[in-house]
Amino acid sequence: MTKEEWLENYIGAFNRGDFDAFTAFYAEDVEFDLGGRHFIKGRQGIRDFYTEVFARVKETLTVKQVVLDDEGLACIIDTEFEALEDWPDFMVGPMEKGDKFFIESFIFYTIGPDGKFTHIRTTRSRG
Repeated sequence: MTKEEWLENYIGAFNRGDFDAFTAFYAEDVEFDLGGRHFIKGRQGIRDFYTEVFARVKETLTVKQVVLDDEGLACIIDTEFEALEDWPDFMVGPMEKGDKFFIESFIFYTIGPDGKFTHIRTTRSRG
């Protein structure tokens, strides 16, 4: 599998809400820093977080630019959030059912020796 196919498999699984497939990319003890606003420890913690998010919001990622090597992945990603229900305290801002919100983020992934993400850091660049 090429690096491009690997990334497409990860993003595709995330966009489909395929928890087993996209969390398989994470090390068991992965650390996820959402721009200093929220910190998640562990593969199961990320799965639990997105289980709640995906129940309330459809989140779709589009990769705009990527740099990928054996040790890391850096990308610019557009994210569309579509509210499936009212969520007044959603971390990107209050949303009412049907609202759409767009952000652009820089996301940096550290890849461990086993090919799994060990650390993820995000920061919002727009939106």
